[in-house]
Amino acid sequence: MTGAWTWHGGNLAAAKRRFGGGDWIDLSTGINPLPWPDANRIPIDWQRLPDRDALAELEAVAAAFFGADPHHVCAVPGTEIGLRLAGRLIGGEARHAAPSYRTHSEMIAGSLAAADADLAVQGGTIILANPNNPDGRILAPEALDALLATRGDAGWLLVDEAFADCDPAPSIAARIADDRRLLVFRSFGKFFGLAGVRLGFVLGPEPFLQDLRAMLGAWPLSAAAIAIGTAAYADTDWIAAARRRLPGQAAALDAILAGAGYRPQGACPLFRLIETEAAPALFDRLARRAILARPFADQPHWLRLGLPADDEALVRLSAALADG
Repeated sequence: MTGAWTWHGGNLAAAKRRFGGGDWIDLSTGINPLPWPDANRIPIDWQRLPDRDALAELEAVAAAFFGADPHHVCAVPGTEIGLRLAGRLIGGEARHAAPSYRTHSEMIAGSLAAADADLAVQGGTIILANPNNPDGRILAPEALDALLATRGDAGWLLVDEAFADCDPAPSIAARIADDRRLLVFRSFGKFFGLAGVRLGFVLGPEPFLQDLRAMLGAWPLSAAAIAIGTAAYADTDWIAAARRRLPGQAAALDAILAGAGYRPQGACPLFRLIETEAAPALFDRLARRAILARPFADQPHWLRLGLPADDEALVRLSAALADG
């Protein structure tokens, strides 16, 4: 299977060019389909450069949400950029858990893929996601502590927690300290459903973050990202409601997939992975009914589906799965 949609989720424009227009349901991204609702109500001063005090406030509010010290939190214009800049600062020998994000294999030159069981016995820096993408597996904090303990002075442990906001229990953000070679990456866009804001965070030792800030320059974020992120992270009522709602939405998706004969995988409520030899044909069938899933060029038997936003989308997906 080839196409822009095999490189990254969210390539809806490419799908429309290939399969035609219509009322599309985009299930390719794993982003909360019911986003934080107040982004358009936040006042933005477009005539001034982003305020440094406002940036510091954003980092403090986000740090409270992560359970981390604000001195260990650096806002970046998207986790993708944070990963790549951190990789440039660290360098050296590295291994990334596989399968996982494409960026993990690219952020440190010469990084080698390794299965989970092989990571602990290898030297150098380890890169992994928790929860992982695309299979949604979750490692307990104790397992990550064990990996960190094996690093010593040989390398770093880099944990991408882009999907961790749904359930904070597995996060090791609170473990960050100036004497630990540990970095944690967090994403705003997935849980809050606002990927277009382009906001992420690198959590790490303060000396490391000083070097990172020097690379980012004087105004790393837009005024809009600062204002929207600060308000959203402070909205504890919406956050609690979303955390209660998402498992139910995931269970509804599980039921539809199981009813169609598939075995959904993953503990992260924002997406599910299915394995079937007919994955390319299933992707094509869904796309011809204006439903975009996430295929994988290197794993053609996989298909990942994000959460349908409402009952109407669930009904459409169920009908498309049944019409084989």
